[in-house]
Amino acid sequence: MLTKCQAIVISTLKYGDSDLIAKCFTLERGTTSYLLRGVLKSTKGKLKAAYFQPLTQLYIEEYYKPKNSLQSIKEVKLACHYTSIHVNVMKSSIALFLSEVLTSVLKEESPQEDLFSYLSTSLQVLDYEEKVANFHLLFLVQLSKYLGVFPHPPKGTQAYFNLNEARFEAIPSDLTSIEGRNVTVLMQLMAMDFNSLSELKLNVAERQSFLNMFLTYLEIHIIGFKKPRSLEVLNKLFA
Repeated sequence: MLTKCQAIVISTLKYGDSDLIAKCFTLERGTTSYLLRGVLKSTKGKLKAAYFQPLTQLYIEEYYKPKNSLQSIKEVKLACHYTSIHVNVMKSSIALFLSEVLTSVLKEESPQEDLFSYLSTSLQVLDYEEKVANFHLLFLVQLSKYLGVFPHPPKGTQAYFNLNEARFEAIPSDLTSIEGRNVTVLMQLMAMDFNSLSELKLNVAERQSFLNMFLTYLEIHIIGFKKPRSLEVLNKLFA
């Protein structure tokens, strides 16, 4: 069946000498994987490997077969023309990091329109914003809403955050209760959108500490989640 869909490329895996398997998040069906035959060697075909860089947004015309684990593509075109994500070193490093995160957490083969809209919009922000050192922090915190693991909002004066229970506390209840700057930053990010991200002022140590803490939080609450291998590279770039 020939159908059309919108998709965001999450990751790719080389398959053989000239093929790719592209994992995409589609508006219509959620996570979908495509076998791209000959794409690494083709110079004349309509499918180019460049279309399948991490987090590229596409319009896809596909041969969809519900029982197949790998779908095939007839034609593809860009749905959003990035100007900087794939040429700016810092932004491309963020994109790689987020690609690894999304590969871990996006597994459902069902429509999630709100999540697709969030990803599409936020990636466009990453493309046009100049100052992006804290972008991935806000992205992850707000992403947790769509994954069903957004922390419970604080009530009154609560200086601690319990990683296991996903809630703020007035006094620590167990060993996973944290305090200090990470708690303050979490509260800020929970209340922020990308328009106000410039108001968040963090030094290198604070940024790295918060990121490690929130990745640990995701490990606790999302089955199969692992800290991305690109984390070390990202930390060095923003050092």
